[in-house]
Amino acid sequence: MIVLGSTGSIGVNTLNIARKFNLNIEVLVAGNNIELLNKQIEEFKPKRVVVANKENVHKVNHSNVGFAESDILKAIEESESKTVVNALVGFLGLRPTLKAIECGKKIALANKESLVAAGKFIDQSQLSPIDSEHFGLWYLRQEKKISSMTITASGGSFRDYPLEKLANVSIKEALNHPNWSMGNKITIDSATMTNKLFELVEAAWLFDTRKVDAIIETKSLIHALINFEDGSTTAHIANASMQLPIAYAILGKCDEEILKPIDLLEVGSLEFRKIDSKRYPIWQIKEELLKNLDLGVILNAANEVAVSKFLNGKIGFLDIPKISLEAIEKFSSLKAKTIEDIFEIDKEVRSFCGY
Repeated sequence: MIVLGSTGSIGVNTLNIARKFNLNIEVLVAGNNIELLNKQIEEFKPKRVVVANKENVHKVNHSNVGFAESDILKAIEESESKTVVNALVGFLGLRPTLKAIECGKKIALANKESLVAAGKFIDQSQLSPIDSEHFGLWYLRQEKKISSMTITASGGSFRDYPLEKLANVSIKEALNHPNWSMGNKITIDSATMTNKLFELVEAAWLFDTRKVDAIIETKSLIHALINFEDGSTTAHIANASMQLPIAYAILGKCDEEILKPIDLLEVGSLEFRKIDSKRYPIWQIKEELLKNLDLGVILNAANEVAVSKFLNGKIGFLDIPKISLEAIEKFSSLKAKTIEDIFEIDKEVRSFCGY
């Protein structure tokens, strides 16, 4: 298979599954963590490697190294692999998703932005989401009438902070997630709750529903719930490791233990909270977003610019949702008619947000 984003959290967990099931890795695509990439090359011996930047090519211990988006797309097109794991972060992951679909490959998709920005142009027939929440919804579905779906959120780095202190939080504080260690972008998106809006949009496309909502579950052990028309609800409970959804996305089914089962007696209790737009201002557009999924590309572009500005110390934490909300208001009437419109809208929104 091809692993896009091999040195990130999802990529590393994908290679753990590849090691466990002795799967062949044909192509590795990574960013700037060349030290880890070289270790992966030594172990998995891919035929081809692609990195983000040209200046890193000579540091890679491989005879066939490319760089940038064009070489990622070429690697997908010229590979023999039937499966592409897309764990790239951000809008950068969209063209590789489209290329994999064009080439008839199965996609294990961790790149949220592909569906958020361009869901209506993506053929989902060969797509499996690598995401605890959507995997949980898929796992729970039965041949029964569904009333609604619910996914859970951790609440992010500031779920317990006094509201009056949010304007002045530091980058370090924002990156201090209470439940896990992930990349900077997704950790900030978790803190603003933008990540959960993205997941609602994903669920709308994946399950063809608008009846989807989110709540906070502070221990991140329940990932999804399905509410049936008969009044009953089922919940997917598992330890917070991406290896389970990855294994199913790649293998199709999995009959051996991937995670240690949860001991509910050890857990003792669970806590649920409402997502409050006073703490998470971006949440005020949830209903508007679900009614108009075309807004996904606008939200994603504005958020990427805003998060980058915050991580570079140019704006405060609460400016992130402010920038996104202003972009949604400005461009709310835009609707992409073609896939190329998506890329044009993305550019226009980034320009407006001061990219």
